[in-house]
Amino acid sequence: MAKKQPTTTEKSISKTKEEIIKEAKRIEEALLFSSKGHFVSAKIWSNFHYFVGIPMVLISAIAGASALAQFDPTHIYAGIASIIVVALSGLLTYLNPNERAAKHLQVGNEYDSLMNKVRIFWSIDCWGSDSDQILTKRLKDFSEQKDKLNKECPIISGIAYKFAKKGIEDGEGDYAVDKESEAKAERNQGKP
Repeated sequence: MAKKQPTTTEKSISKTKEEIIKEAKRIEEALLFSSKGHFVSAKIWSNFHYFVGIPMVLISAIAGASALAQFDPTHIYAGIASIIVVALSGLLTYLNPNERAAKHLQVGNEYDSLMNKVRIFWSIDCWGSDSDQILTKRLKDFSEQKDKLNKECPIISGIAYKFAKKGIEDGEGDYAVDKESEAKAERNQGKP
């Protein structure tokens, strides 16, 4: 009869490996918040571009049509509309929401990619035969990659962080397979 392979929950691990896994999970959690924050920032900047750009186009059309009118009162409207268009155009040029949205999206994807690598590391690689020293080195490499991203990425706004945090708390960062595993574990605990 073939000997049954132990599962990860049945394997005993060293105290060092246990701490490596805990730290990897901390890094994964930080990466989740960072990636979600940047995705929300990208959405905010993209929406801002539309929120300012669409009215600017419409007001430009009104200003152009008003300028062509022959009556003096409409010249006032044309002047006001032209001033608004210049202000909105300057705002779009100065803030450059498309570029900001693209940068936040790029950084969010970089955080997400690193988060996936860290999750695979602690959930699979740490259960292999690699020594604690090798796993510690890999963990430090992940931490350095996260620190590098933190230094190079644009800052997310407080509102973006709050929306990201709420989304995570509402389960946006959860995977169905993890929910199934948790439900199965709860059912198994209820059995005698």
